[in-house]
Amino acid sequence: MAQFSKLEVLTAMEATGLIPVFYNKDFEVATEIVKACIRGGAKIVEFTNRGDYAYQVFGKLSQYFSESDEEVILGIGSVIDPYTAALYINNGANFIVGPVLNQEVAKICNRRQIPYSPGCGTASEISLANEIGCDIVKIFPGGLVGGPSFAKAVMAPCPWFKLMPTGGVSPTEESLSAWFEAGVACVGMGSKLITKDLVAAKDWKGIEENVRQALAIIKEVRNKK
Repeated sequence: MAQFSKLEVLTAMEATGLIPVFYNKDFEVATEIVKACIRGGAKIVEFTNRGDYAYQVFGKLSQYFSESDEEVILGIGSVIDPYTAALYINNGANFIVGPVLNQEVAKICNRRQIPYSPGCGTASEISLANEIGCDIVKIFPGGLVGGPSFAKAVMAPCPWFKLMPTGGVSPTEESLSAWFEAGVACVGMGSKLITKDLVAAKDWKGIEENVRQALAIIKEVRNKK
C-alpha cells in the first residue's frame, strides 16, 4: 500500500522538478542508486518494470526505504497494463508511470488514489489523460514527439496541462532550461543521469553529483521565470 497521499506525491514531483528513473536487477545495487539520488536531493525516484522479477526487487526496495527513510517516495515505471499496476501497488508503489496511456490502469490508480502518469504524444492524448484523472502527464518519447517546442505549443491553448517529459532530457543547462522555460512541471531522466558507466564502476558519488547538479540547474531556471 502507498505510504504517501496522492497530493503529497504530486506536490513532491512538481516541487522537486526531477524524477530519476532506473532499473537494476540487483537489490544491493538498486539500493545504492536510490541512496545516491537521495543524497543528491531527489527524494522521489522511479524504478522501472524492465526485467524478470523486477517486482520482487521493487518490493524489497519499498520495504527497505519505508523502514530506513520515511521521506523517500518510490514509484514504478514502464507499466502498460492494469494487472502489473495492481501488483506494484500491492508492493508499495506510490505512483505509476507508463510509456502509453491505458484507461484500465487509470481506473485502478484512481480507485487507490495513486498518481498515474501515462506516456502521451499528442494534445488529444494528454487531454484524455486529464479527463480520466491523470494530473501530471508524461510526454514520451519527449525528444521525438517535438521536444520543448511541443510542450510549449500544446500548453498555449491548454495552460492547465502539467507535463513531465521523459526521453530526450539531458542533465545539461541547455536541455533543462529549454524544457522548464517551455513550462513543464517536472522531468524524468534515466540513463543520461544514472549512466551505465557510473553504475558499472559503482560510482555512487558520481550519480549523486549528477542529481545534485541537475537539481541546481532546475532551481536556477525556475528562479529566472
